[in-house]
Amino acid sequence: MSDTAIFDVDGTLVDTNYHHALAWSRAFDRYGITRPLWRIHRAIGMGGDMLVPAIGGREAEEEHGDALRDAWVEEFDELVGEVKAFDGAHELLEEVKRRGFRLVLASSGKAKHVEAFLDLVDGRSLADAWTTSDDAERTKPEPDLVVTALAKVEGASGVMVGDSTWDVIAAGKVAVPTIAVRTGGFSVAELQEAGAAQVFQSLVEFRAGLDGTALARPS
Repeated sequence: MSDTAIFDVDGTLVDTNYHHALAWSRAFDRYGITRPLWRIHRAIGMGGDMLVPAIGGREAEEEHGDALRDAWVEEFDELVGEVKAFDGAHELLEEVKRRGFRLVLASSGKAKHVEAFLDLVDGRSLADAWTTSDDAERTKPEPDLVVTALAKVEGASGVMVGDSTWDVIAAGKVAVPTIAVRTGGFSVAELQEAGAAQVFQSLVEFRAGLDGTALARPS
């Protein structure tokens, strides 16, 4: 039994994963590093400090790491206005909150992006707290963001809701179970292999099935 629901934002509540992949592709292109978009997509959910060496290699990180991350911000800024909330995002958050859970919206994104996404799901009216890249030293798949999210509301035990394998792996490192949704484009098998307790096709389906999950009611 848990008292805190930790919702990943990017790719889970708002439809950003492919925007992120395109922005990273354009950032790498600036430095002559060409990688197929499918490979970049597999890494979305990692923080930029992890993604650059994972996709570009150690040499890219050593020579261009910070510049690549700055370039990604510039490229994503051009796309952020196209991002939309997933169907049922606000209603799901509202229902979880109504059931008595503390609610934390967890993102390692830049503050300006997180604020825009909170507006898309009307998250400020529901969340007890939220995080940005300023709140964690290490990003996913390290568990810092999950630990920070719990600490922000003094939660005793949490449930993670995410869309990527990296969400699942990060939460698993601190024994926080994850309920996954396929909104980020990862397969059921991938999410289950990473350790997801349950996988739903959409936020609407997840809300309809809440009674059969760890977010049925808080401890």
